Amino acid sequence: MAKRDYYDILGVGKDASAEQIKSAYRKLARKYHPDVNKESNAAEKFQEATEAYEVLSDAQKRKQYDQFGHAGVSGDFAGSGAAPGGGGTRTYRWGGRPGAGGAGYEDFFGGGMSDFMGMSLDDIMEALGGGRPGGRARSARRNVRGRDLEYNITLDFLQAVRGATVSLRLHRGDRTESVNVRIPPGVGEGSRVRVRNKGADGPAGPGDLYIVTHIREHPYFRREGRDIYLDLPISITEAALGAKIDVPTIDGMTTVTVPPGTPSGRRLRLRGRGAPAAGGKPAGDQHVAIRIVPPPEVPEQARKALEEFDKAVSFDPRANAPWK
Repeated sequence: MAKRDYYDILGVGKDASAEQIKSAYRKLARKYHPDVNKESNAAEKFQEATEAYEVLSDAQKRKQYDQFGHAGVSGDFAGSGAAPGGGGTRTYRWGGRPGAGGAGYEDFFGGGMSDFMGMSLDDIMEALGGGRPGGRARSARRNVRGRDLEYNITLDFLQAVRGATVSLRLHRGDRTESVNVRIPPGVGEGSRVRVRNKGADGPAGPGDLYIVTHIREHPYFRREGRDIYLDLPISITEAALGAKIDVPTIDGMTTVTVPPGTPSGRRLRLRGRGAPAAGGKPAGDQHVAIRIVPPPEVPEQARKALEEFDKAVSFDPRANAPWK
């Protein structure tokens, strides 16, 4: 998704003076700062305005932005490596290279940006008002931790259900650190796993790193919350007479009993065979959805037997159809 123009974000023209830019940002900070605005999108709008102000209030960054757009002031935050559970490690880098493409957290959110994102609204107003050096605002900036960072990973279906350990190699300048992150059982699409003190560096210490999980589709399992679903094909005979059939679960094979006269679409529930839940909550269930599959071919002898069966049963499957 394309980033918005910084001048549009602040609501100023490209010929705006430094004082006009500061005034515009001051108004937006008063409107969207988390201290005063608890709406769901307020933090995002405050961050967006702060990013725009950090660039346009710096003469050199503004010049680069005017000439090259966002590419002129971007940094680098990239990841590479083997998929989790594959025996390799993932490598994450942030900060550092102007013009490298992609959102650079150290570049974009260093200095004043990082300070403002961690300051109260009162301290921001004091800083924008020209508080004296060494005063309250500068003191507040010294107590600001580094920015929280996030990275997206993709897990296999069973890794997400059972939990997994992901190996990360974090690079900060000339330092490299290897970290094993435990992904807890039962994470879902978009879950956030917090790794304390592994974010960007700051005056009062590093922020946190958040791992955002995405889940690959499974060949036959589906998941809705804590419940897991499986389609089970059965024959006409099994549906009519009943049967005991082996089916897969996330913990291995088990046997389900299909009652006689089971219609297509009925769900058989296996209690506690779904995904685990955090906080001591019970695991979900597995639902086995019956799908009756007719044979692709019916030999003549079988056809005659089915015709005799139909006469003997004398059953109209559409007797209670809504259009009757």
